[in-house]
Amino acid sequence: MDIKDQRLLVVSGHAADYVWRAGGTIAKYIKHGAPVKVIVLSCGVRGESNDLWKQPGQTAEKVEEIRKAESMAAAKCLGIEDIEFWGLQDYYMHLEDDALIDRLAKTIREFKPYHIITHGPIDLLNPDHDAVNKFVFKASVLAISNGVKYEGYPTSKQTRIFGFEPHQSEICDFKPEVIIDITETMEMKKAAMNCFKAQSHLIEYYGMKAFIRGNHARRISGCQDYKFAEAFTRRFPYVGDFLV
Repeated sequence: MDIKDQRLLVVSGHAADYVWRAGGTIAKYIKHGAPVKVIVLSCGVRGESNDLWKQPGQTAEKVEEIRKAESMAAAKCLGIEDIEFWGLQDYYMHLEDDALIDRLAKTIREFKPYHIITHGPIDLLNPDHDAVNKFVFKASVLAISNGVKYEGYPTSKQTRIFGFEPHQSEICDFKPEVIIDITETMEMKKAAMNCFKAQSHLIEYYGMKAFIRGNHARRISGCQDYKFAEAFTRRFPYVGDFLV
């Protein structure tokens, strides 16, 4: 399948979210020639860096520097060259801001993604992720609306939006609607995950998650080549000429 024209925009709430939940898919798109842009809204200084805060004399500035460096190293492992850090505060993320929504809407119009991957609609234990889901959808609506004028940013087309699998899948009522085989990029994902020393307890967990979703991919598809996979929700129904 030729995906070179399927531009992929990834909006990650925190420094590592895009790696845990979609690193293999991102790397696969890049490997097959698709342009990929990643936006990291927050480095997760307050709520996603607990191990770092155990160090004596720790400061928010040091934590942000470490988390950003980890994320940049992980991005390199996945082949990501276009990554932005917006430097927002986490826990809680305040995204009900017209200027921020406009900024993302302009980015969507400028980058013209075919797909957007971001957080799904329900994450019971992380309100930042829920906020990001709503934020991305609002910006996407503005991006496709002809009546919303941004000088120098022509209106974009409707974009397919997919949601990450949340960390606690079962208690978030997560049901996979799309499962992507990442067998060919799993080693890249492992290397990227290992960059996050501040959340090392999640490395084994997300390795096992990819293994479990790989089992589901084999069982559902019948393709025994699928060893590792990532799962997503989709905001809109699939539309096409035939069932696929």
